Order: sequence, then C-alpha cells, then structure tokens
Amino acid sequence: MDSMAIFLDTETTGLTSDDEIVEIAIIDDSGQTLLNTLVKPVKNTTWPQAQRIHKISPDMVVDAPTLDDLSADIKGIVSGQELVIYNAGFDTKFLKGLLDDAESIQCCMLAWAQYAGEWNDYYNSYKWHKLIVAAAAINYQWSGTAHRALADTLACRAVWDYLKSKASC
Repeated sequence: MDSMAIFLDTETTGLTSDDEIVEIAIIDDSGQTLLNTLVKPVKNTTWPQAQRIHKISPDMVVDAPTLDDLSADIKGIVSGQELVIYNAGFDTKFLKGLLDDAESIQCCMLAWAQYAGEWNDYYNSYKWHKLIVAAAAINYQWSGTAHRALADTLACRAVWDYLKSKASC
C-alpha cells in the first residue's frame, strides 16, 4: 500500500446486474478530481430506492453523458494506475472492460475490514464496514455529502491514507 493510487466511486440505480451508473468520480492521490460527472442510464428510467440514498434524480441525468460516452476517458485515466475503490466488488461489476488496463484494483473496504479486525464466524471473514463507519473511525471530516461519488472518493482516499500510515509504523 505504499505506491501512488487513484480512487474511484460510482452511484447507481440499484444493487443488481440490471442496474446502471448514474454518477462516477475519480480522483488522484493528492485529491485532485480527474473525472466527476453524472451519467445518464440507457435502460433505467427511475430508481426511487437508490435516489433516496444518493439524491440523484432522473431529471438530474437527462443531459448527462452515457457510460459509453465516458468509456474512453475512464479507460485512459485508469490505465497503468493502482486503482482503489471502497467495495471494489460492487463498483467494478458496473464498469466491465473499462478497468482492465489498471495496474491493480485494491478494495479499501476489505483492507479496512482486516484492519478493524472484527471476525464474522458466519461468513468466515472479517466484518465489512460501510464507508461512513470507516471514515468516522478515523475522524474524517466529510467534504460534500456521503453517497455522492466525489465525496465518497475523497473519504475512501482518507481511509486508504490512514491504512497506509498504520502499515508503515
């Protein structure tokens, strides 16, 4: 965990394979925004449950680019980079093929779970924690609103940096 990284987060229309991205953000290791945009889904027209969480409405994405429109930019940004995502297993399933050229994909949630050290006998693994829980544990002061892609990438970066600092002690 000692190399430079970039951080990615998405907001979606829901949790299933039929759902789509409605927002994506990517920042670099210094916190600079590389990509931050709403995304217009091509299949889903409403997402009331997800909207209650991230507050992104269908009206907000009407004029946004589609994921296809953004694909070359996303591929170019992640190419050759160490990519860190909080709950990488979730976000990567919506970005099939777009992250293939990343040097590596790290899951900050799994790293945090191991650091927190709470064992879950039922799942035979460390307990997963939501990003807001990990951020609160390190006294992170949110910039923006949780459950929006840019704010979540900044929080992920803070948690990752905290984990890196603990690993170097």
